[in-house]
Amino acid sequence: QVQLVESGGGLVQPGGSLRLSCAASRSTFSINAMGWYRQAPGKERESVASIISGGRTRYADSVKGRFTISADNAKNMVYLQMNSLKPEDTAVYYCYVDILGRYVENRYWGQGTQVTVSS
Repeated sequence: QVQLVESGGGLVQPGGSLRLSCAASRSTFSINAMGWYRQAPGKERESVASIISGGRTRYADSVKGRFTISADNAKNMVYLQMNSLKPEDTAVYYCYVDILGRYVENRYWGQGTQVTVSS
């Protein structure tokens, strides 16, 4: 199995920036996709950003232009650069990787990291 460890969350003022990192425990697999979800208190989990093989990226409308997802396949890392943060960005952020197994694609999740945007 694959384990993901997230880091980079914290408390930041509105307009500030944070960079989230997600590291996978193994380096001998091929990643089909990586991305980030977030879940705010009282709200459903939502997809924030994703990157698929070939480098194509997608973003939620609410973060487009402010967030940037990137990956370092050699290091099995995925990042989320968050700029111009708003209070509504406050949530627990979860990274994931999609890895093709023997017959099915498996999704692995990080433990989550808290991002709080507040004055």
